[in-house]
This record gives sequence, C-alpha cells and structure tokens, in this order.
Amino acid sequence: MTNSEFKSRFGARPKLISKREKIRAQMKSRWYYIFWGSATLAVVAGQIYVGSGFRRMANTIQRVLDAPVMIEIPDIVPPYESRPRFYQDKMIIR
Repeated sequence: MTNSEFKSRFGARPKLISKREKIRAQMKSRWYYIFWGSATLAVVAGQIYVGSGFRRMANTIQRVLDAPVMIEIPDIVPPYESRPRFYQDKMIIR
C-alpha cells in the first residue's frame, strides 16, 4: 500500500517511528511482562495457600463428623401428674 492509498483510505500519513522510540517501547513491554508475570505468580501462590487451608479445614471437620456420638439418655421420668407443678429451683420466684 502506498502513502497516497493509505492517506485516501485512513485520512493521514503513516507515522514513522524513530529507532529510539522503538527501543523505549521495547523496554516498556519488558517491564509489562515482568509486572504481569509476577502478579500472576502472586495470584497462583495465593490460590494454593487458600486451597491448602480449605483442605485442612475439610479434613478437620471430617474427623469431627467421623467421631462417635455419645448420647446420654436420662432416667425414665415419672408421669406428668406426679411431677411438681413448677420447676423446683431457688432462683425461681414463686
């Protein structure tokens, strides 16, 4: 595509970039990849940390649920008529 075709199609001439600007842009892209690479590693490390904590919590809950359940059954209560009408305690005002 020639300059005149480019100008008629897009309304401007193509911008020529100097060698200094190219080098500068390449340095920015290097820091761009360093930044996003380190950010990605930080996120992955955080996910691994949270996942391992979740696994430990799930194992602990599973151990609690697998433990035998002790149920205490009280003595047989006499029928309702033979029980006192109110709860017998010193802290209750009658």
